[in-house]
Amino acid sequence: MNFWETMTGSDLTREWKAFETRAEALPADYRAAWEEIKGHLSLYSDFTGRNLMPILDNALGLLEETASDGRSIHEVLGDDIEGFCAALAGGEGARSFHDRWREQLNRNVARKLGRLGG
Repeated sequence: MNFWETMTGSDLTREWKAFETRAEALPADYRAAWEEIKGHLSLYSDFTGRNLMPILDNALGLLEETASDGRSIHEVLGDDIEGFCAALAGGEGARSFHDRWREQLNRNVARKLGRLGG
């Protein structure tokens, strides 16, 4: 990856298109699960989404492999796709961007209140 690709995000666009092409080959129930996985994992994204690319690649690889084995999507992911995504993103209770923003806001408010009170 060169500097220009990093700055413009063209490498991410290329990877994303490749993911979508691979996902189109999945059975319908697997494609629906892929859409859910993308939605749930987006909560754990950094500003660019670059941190999720290897996670998405592995998740899609899992779907491709299990679909080719003829297993049902329920057998692979169970009932809790959101929990599955949290585990992929770093374990149960992994911090989302909401959590990071809330912590930052709380620190900023505490700092301002500390200045006013002291």
